Order: sequence, then structure tokens, then C-alpha cells
Amino acid sequence: MLILTPGAATLAQLETIWREGLAVRLDDAARPGIVASAARIEAAAAGDAAVYGVNTGFGKLASVRIAPEDTATLQRNLILSHCCGVGPALDAPAVRLMMALKLLSLGRGASGVRPVIVELIEAMLARGVTPVIPEQGSVGASGDLAPLAHMAAVMIGHGEAFVGGERLPGAEALARAGLAPVTLGAKEGLALINGTQFSTALGLIGLFRAMACARAAVVTAAMSTDAIMGSTAPTRAEIHTLRGHQGQIEVAAAIRALLEGSAIRESHREGDTRVQDPYCIRCQPQVTGAALDVLRFAARTLLIEANAVTDNPLVLSDGSIVSGGNFHAEPVAFAADQIALAVAEIGSIAQRRIALMVDPALNFNLPPFLTPAPGLNSGLMIAEVTTAALMSENKHLANPCSVDSTPTSANQEDHVSMAAHGARRLGLMTRNLAVILGVEAIAAAQGIEFRAPLTTSAALTRVMAALRARVPAMGEDRYLAPDLLAAQDLVENGTLAAAAGVEIAS
Repeated sequence: MLILTPGAATLAQLETIWREGLAVRLDDAARPGIVASAARIEAAAAGDAAVYGVNTGFGKLASVRIAPEDTATLQRNLILSHCCGVGPALDAPAVRLMMALKLLSLGRGASGVRPVIVELIEAMLARGVTPVIPEQGSVGASGDLAPLAHMAAVMIGHGEAFVGGERLPGAEALARAGLAPVTLGAKEGLALINGTQFSTALGLIGLFRAMACARAAVVTAAMSTDAIMGSTAPTRAEIHTLRGHQGQIEVAAAIRALLEGSAIRESHREGDTRVQDPYCIRCQPQVTGAALDVLRFAARTLLIEANAVTDNPLVLSDGSIVSGGNFHAEPVAFAADQIALAVAEIGSIAQRRIALMVDPALNFNLPPFLTPAPGLNSGLMIAEVTTAALMSENKHLANPCSVDSTPTSANQEDHVSMAAHGARRLGLMTRNLAVILGVEAIAAAQGIEFRAPLTTSAALTRVMAALRARVPAMGEDRYLAPDLLAAQDLVENGTLAAAAGVEIAS
């Protein structure tokens, strides 16, 4: 069980929720604010003044007044009518993170929901009731309406949910977990479906996966440098402090440390006829370091959003209930685009290092395609082609989503963020990047082993051992697809970075 304090959740906590599937509960200190805002909404629902979403219709229908006796029907109809998601179901860890983010937002005491709403979400997380959330249907403004409606539908006994690996109707799923549906009060349905929690959850997951890849990229870059007998002179500290970018400084220092003590490196300090290495070797700190800085900037945005109140209208500290636009996910859309750019560029330069290593014209006396018997064997020829395909795909996917918009809801919602699919694409992009880096690790390990009896550094020797535990050295050609998947897993689960001792903070 993880206790979250609304407004103060950390990236580490959110990543733990995603990776470990922990149950989540709000700190008890949040309860008075939740109770106070719910009371204010209850009073407004019973009053004569029109308050959007409390005693009116929604969107273009906001001018339609709703009688107090129809409050529950209004909220129920809102949820059911907005369950218009399509496409495959979101995976359970992502749904659970989305639900935790909704708790954080409601827990700030500005949404007007009763404690029973918060308690039901907490109980669903604790008892493994995971709503079926279709991935597509949100434009990232007026909230992630369709995805969040599918979550809320389960809470009122509709929709579908997974319990114990079984997909069940919502009411049955709740009953299986010993829970009962809730009847929504004034504004509660609107509070549940307004908000950026779907987009933010996927943005955060993209960030966590991208950071794991960035750490692995530092390791594979160092391996590639040794494999092609590259120079470490471009990693000297003063070069990078003269420029001053923090990510660049950190990446250069990490690569420098990883190559410390390499006999391969020492063997060509003198007499090497090459004056400079290609950019993919020489400019690793400048590219991967810049990507790291971008990821950190996006991380700050997403952490703010994770702790934010993003539904509408809001109960402000003076008791007023005011319509605003916090549901507009433009910050998330920008963050997702930034992550996408960083992921594409890390993969782009890594792919060039792979191409360098398999090319006998450029790899400084390594065999073609890193096979001991070229011609009879193709070695890593097509593995490199696969990385080229994935690199190209990521370049296309990196085109910004935030600059797109289309009017919706009869032009009431006439500018939208497109944050949802902007964040959703990060899953595919980071998987592509992990494959590229996994193939780089395989290629670099082959190259380093071809330098025997010269050896690499102690740190990279540990990395080699971790890789070889899953991916044997290549002699004659073999069925390679499982090796690529194994190497991808070593990137994604942090094994390569951990073996090297690389510690780069988010």
C-alpha cells in the first residue's frame, strides 16, 4: 500500500505504482478538503443559481437547467453517453496509474466529490478491479472524456473490468471483489471524466521507459566506442563544462568512467592514423545529453500535471464554483512531443553506431557484419536493417501532435491538445528504441570480443556478462529474433545500466 499526498506525489512514487501495481490510498489529511468541497457542491445543486455541470447540461447544452430530482440521472447519463472509446484495451498497469492520478486530483479538495467516490477508487485498486479502457477516443481537451468515462462506468455498475485475469461486466466485477456500485451525486460524474489523467499516465509511462532507454544508451554508446576503437578524448570534462549543458556533462562523464581501464582503449592511444571519429561516436554526449535534458524538462511538466486539479468547474478556496479550462491537456501534449523527439534522436544516433560497426569500410578492422565467416554467414546484416526500419518509424512518429487541433462538440470545444494519442505513441516509440539499443549491445559485444586478447573495461565486462547470460556470442548464423527480444528486455528492465553502474536521475 502506497500513501499519496495530493499535490506532493513524486516521480518515484508514480513509477513504483506503474511498475509494481501497488494499492494506493490518499493521506487522511486530504479528507477535510474533500468533504468541504462536496458540501459546497451539494448546496449549489439545491440552489437557484445556474452552476455548470451541477444543475445544467454539459458542453453546448450548458444553458439547459436540470431539476434537483434529476441530478443522479444527469450524472449517470453523462457517464454512459461518454463511453465512446475504441481500439484495444489499455494495459492494466497504465489503467492503475491513471486511477491513482485521478485520486490525486480529487484529493486536492477542489472537485466537489464525496469521500465515497475516492474510497471506491482506492478499493478498486486494492482489490484488483481494473476497468477496461479503450485506448482511442480522447482529443485531450475537456478532459480525457471517453477513457475516463469507461473507468467511471465500472464505478456505477456498467462497462467492463478485469478481476483476477477475467474480463467481466462492471457490476459483476465489483461484486466479485466485494464492492458495490455507487450512485453519483451532483457534479461527481463530471469530476470523474474531466481531467488529463489518461494522457498524463501514458505520458509518464513514456517518460519512465524513455529514461530507462537513455541510461542504457550511455552504456551501449561506450561499448560501441570500444568496439570500433574510438577515442575517449571527446569525453574530456573541460570540453563539456565549456558548453555547460548538464545532460551533456553527465553523459560525457559516464562514458568516460565506463571506458576507464579498457585495454582496447589503451592499445591505440599512440599511432592511430584516424584523426577524428564519426559524429555518432564523437558527439554522443552532445546528442544523448541534450535528449536527457529534454526528458527532464518533460518530467517536470508531467509531475506538475500529475499533482494538478484538472476537472471543471472547480470549488475555489472562497467557496465559489468557477468554470475554467484546467482540463485542456496542452502541457501534456507538449511534454509528449518533447519525449518523442528525445526518443527519436537517441535511436537515430544509436542506429548510426550499429551501421558503423557492421560496415567493414568504417569499423576499423572488424569483419563485415561482425561474423567470423562473412559470405557463408550474414551475421548482423539484417539486424542492422531492422534497426534502420525502427529508427525511420520513430522519426515519423516524432512529428508533433500538439500542433494539431480540430473543433469538437458543436464548436464549443474549438481548440484541443491531441495529448492522448501524443502520449500513447510513446509506448511504441520506446519499444522501438529499446530494440535498437539491444541490437547495438549485441553488435558492440561482438566487436569487443573480436579485439581479443585485448579486453574492455571492468564496467563493460560486467555488461558483457549480463548480455551473454541471455544472448550467446554469434558464430555461424542462427535464428536471431529471440536474441533481439532478449536484448530489448535487458534494456527495458535496466539490467545493462545496472551492470554498468550507470546512475542517471530522471
